[in-house]
Amino acid sequence: MDKDPSPRASVLQHVSLNVRRLRHAADLSQTALAERSGVSRRMLVAIEAGENNVSLTTLDRIAEALDVAFSDLIQTPENRDPSRINELAWAGTRPGSKAVLLASAVATKEVELWEWRLEPGETYASEADADGWSEQLYVFEGQLTVVIGERQRVLAAGEFLMYPSNEPHTYRNEGDVAVRFIRNVVI
Repeated sequence: MDKDPSPRASVLQHVSLNVRRLRHAADLSQTALAERSGVSRRMLVAIEAGENNVSLTTLDRIAEALDVAFSDLIQTPENRDPSRINELAWAGTRPGSKAVLLASAVATKEVELWEWRLEPGETYASEADADGWSEQLYVFEGQLTVVIGERQRVLAAGEFLMYPSNEPHTYRNEGDVAVRFIRNVVI
């Protein structure tokens, strides 16, 4: 793995370290985890050695067997902040094809997926949501100003933010072009 400096190599290393760490924390042998997850022991050995290009489905099965979130397997082992994961989870065979897990939140009820567009000068103000709710924003065009309580954050295209939405929050387009963003409401 040290020979491949690609982002895919680093996520395989994260998976390798996290699976081993979480398996030990659960006091499971590789054989026991294989039985629980339905993933072969040979595959688990290769994953823990960082030698196998593992599928997202396989990672889901391992996460479920370890009773952890998918994000716990792919994020940098030092990073335990689910609001800022930003890790490559899949790379395709063609250059540029990829899936990046930006953030993760526990949902007790549902998750809403929204597409937003604010024209220049437009503002949307929201009252506080119930405790336990959160929002995830990803800006893909323009620049979005987000005000949460007394704090302000400006997000450019390609940036994201996750925050508890249990205080008043506002979206503003202070730029001169439309801003487009994705908003997930996690309930």
